[in-house]
Amino acid sequence: MVREELEKRFGRRERFSGTFKRFGSKTGYEGRIEKTVLLVDIKDKDGRTVSDHLWFRLTKGFEVLNLQVGDTVTFDARVSDYVKGYVRESEFIDERTVDYKLNYPTKIQKLTPTIAAPLEQYPKEKWGSNLR
Repeated sequence: MVREELEKRFGRRERFSGTFKRFGSKTGYEGRIEKTVLLVDIKDKDGRTVSDHLWFRLTKGFEVLNLQVGDTVTFDARVSDYVKGYVRESEFIDERTVDYKLNYPTKIQKLTPTIAAPLEQYPKEKWGSNLR
């Protein structure tokens, strides 16, 4: 399981990146509908995959980015755990029902894709001799 990488970092705040896939929604506290953001291919600062996907609430930090499918987003977040699905108080919770997520994303930035390579990568005859 890929989220084993998150388990190793439990409780730590680190820098991550992911690719925006789509918006969604979930039922929150007292039945309120909360907008969500799906990021896929979540990586740590060294480029190691820590999760195939994670859902986040659509906070102002994500909202102001005007996300489009395929945009890469970087952010700081804390690794925490949660119980998957609904578990009654009387039910036993074992390691199979616990999973890991990223909480409290901050310093959220959209990485702008590079549109053209720097001039140094093009032969001089392509861009003329008057440019230095």
